[in-house]
Amino acid sequence: MNSILKRLVAGSTGLLSGIAWAGYGDPATAGNATGGAPIHDPAGGWDFLWREVIIDISAIGIAFALLTAWFIWRYRRRPGNEVGHAPRLSPGAAVAWVVLPTFIFLSDDLFIAANGWQLWNAYRQVPADRLEVEMESGMYSWDYTYPNGVKAQNDLRVPAGKPVMLRMHSRDTLHSHFIPDFRVKEDSMPGRVTYLWFYPKAPGRHLVTCAEYCGVMHSYMVGRVIVMPPAEFQAWYQQESASQDHAKAAAADGKAG
Repeated sequence: MNSILKRLVAGSTGLLSGIAWAGYGDPATAGNATGGAPIHDPAGGWDFLWREVIIDISAIGIAFALLTAWFIWRYRRRPGNEVGHAPRLSPGAAVAWVVLPTFIFLSDDLFIAANGWQLWNAYRQVPADRLEVEMESGMYSWDYTYPNGVKAQNDLRVPAGKPVMLRMHSRDTLHSHFIPDFRVKEDSMPGRVTYLWFYPKAPGRHLVTCAEYCGVMHSYMVGRVIVMPPAEFQAWYQQESASQDHAKAAAADGKAG
C-alpha cells in the first residue's frame, strides 16, 4: 500500500507541476500599438487561467476515475462468499494518505486563485492614454456618448490600438455589459457608476450582449463594438460630430420658427 501511495504522490506532483508550467508566461502584459508605455491587458491572462482550470479538472477527473476503476476491479466480489480484510496502515501512512492528496489539490487551487487575484489587480490599472466613453443602459439598448458629445446606440465605434474605458450607469434596472471577445463584463445599475475597459488591438467587429436578465426583451439587447483603423475612426468621429451639431441647430431653428 505504501508503494502505491508513493507512486500516486510522485505521479500527481509531476503531472500538476507540468500543467502549471506548460502554458505559463506573462499573461497580463501586452504591447502598445501606438508605441507608448506597455499596456497590461488582462484578456490573455483570463484565457490562460481558464485553460489551466479545464486541464486541472480534466486531469483530476481522469485520475479519480482510473483509481475508482482499479479499486472496483481489485476488490471485486469473488465466488465462495470470500470475506476480505484491509491491510493495516501505519499511523504515518494513514496521515499521509489524507494530508498529501489534500496538499497537492489545495496547492493547485491556490495557484489558480493567486493568478486570478493578480489579473484583477491588473484589470484595475486602467491605462492613462485611453478613449473614455459614457454608456447608459436601458430596456433594451446601449446608449454611448463620446467626449465630443457624439451619441451612438448599440454600435460602439472605437479606434484600433487604443484602450477604451466605459463609464456606465443604468436608467431603469440592472444590466450587464458583456463583450466576450475582450473577456470583459460589468454590471450597470441605477444610481451607481461602474466601469470596464478593454484593449482593441486590430480592426474588427465584436458582439456586445446583456449578461443579466433585465426583462422580457432581454435576449434582444445586443450591440457591436466596431474597431476601426485610427484614421478612419477620426474621419467618422468628426463627420458624426458635425452631422449631429447640424441636426441640433436645425431642430432649434424649427422650434424658434
